[in-house]
Amino acid sequence: MKTTLKTILFFGLTASTLLQVSCNNPKTNTPATDSIKPVFVTDTVRYDSDDPAIWVDKTDPSKSLVIATDKDADGALFVYDLQGKIVKDKVISNLKRPNNVDIAYGLIIGGKSVDIAVTTERMTHKLRVFSLPDMKPIDQGGLDMFVGETEPDFRDLMGIALYTSPKGEIYAIVGRKNGPKEGYLGQYLLTDNGAGAVKATLVRKFGSFSGKKEIEAIAVDNELGYIYYSDEQVGVKQYYADPEKGNQQLALFATEGFKEDHEGISIYKLTDSTGYILVSDQGANRFQVFSREGTKANPFEHTHLKTVPVMATQSDGSDVVSSRLNDTFQHGLFVAMSDDKTFHYYRWEDIAGQELKKK
Repeated sequence: MKTTLKTILFFGLTASTLLQVSCNNPKTNTPATDSIKPVFVTDTVRYDSDDPAIWVDKTDPSKSLVIATDKDADGALFVYDLQGKIVKDKVISNLKRPNNVDIAYGLIIGGKSVDIAVTTERMTHKLRVFSLPDMKPIDQGGLDMFVGETEPDFRDLMGIALYTSPKGEIYAIVGRKNGPKEGYLGQYLLTDNGAGAVKATLVRKFGSFSGKKEIEAIAVDNELGYIYYSDEQVGVKQYYADPEKGNQQLALFATEGFKEDHEGISIYKLTDSTGYILVSDQGANRFQVFSREGTKANPFEHTHLKTVPVMATQSDGSDVVSSRLNDTFQHGLFVAMSDDKTFHYYRWEDIAGQELKKK
């Protein structure tokens, strides 16, 4: 039975709270007693919380927002402030099973720079695109994905990550519920359609699939130019984000120490080239942390650094930023989905503990 959490604020977190703990109770799958506690738990969604994305207001970071999916045939994009309260006039309703969501900055539409939130709408096989921070649709009803696929579930959308190239081009990296052994992901260039809205042009299909379960979580490292995705129950795979660099797999990591599914991926950036990759160990209610940068011997070797148990349960999706947002989130904000219809907000220093650095 799921329990709905009320929005609560925790004070006095200490270093002892951050120590790695033993596995969760296998019968109840409840968090371990000394799991990291969130600073805020959001207001609940209506049906099924799934994936968050953080939009940073660059003019006033304290007004930054969290955009989050409510995954249902009568689903929505919920919009939260930095205290986890719903911003009611920005919520987008009547979406057909929105699954994942991501953010990009500076798409040129009608000659103007527009920040965007993009979600996958599984039941319509479309991307939905909204301007930020006003959450107005700029997609003329949606962008069709994987057109021409003959297998029915090869068009059912799930994962989404947005890549901004050094040239300023913005691409959508799109995953689906099922797909072929090769070419599981689609990469689409997002541009102005000439009528004040967005259009999507397929650039390539890439990415290997084990066939064990599915591929949902996708993350992009803009500065280093890499795409990461979770091949569930196998590990995290790494590819070049630039289509011109080819479709070869660069790395497979996070293959051991996971209780069940590999899920949400987020990247905490210390500099343009250093930081951490956090991967949800869903069945254990914890995140496994790996080095963002490789080793001198192998630039694609990502070392396991820490296991972080959290209060968020069965976390599918997560996001993180390393910039200062306000007095509460001075070194960044980590947001994790929890399966009780909420999203949990953590201070980065509480996630980092003694083992990891903060910006």
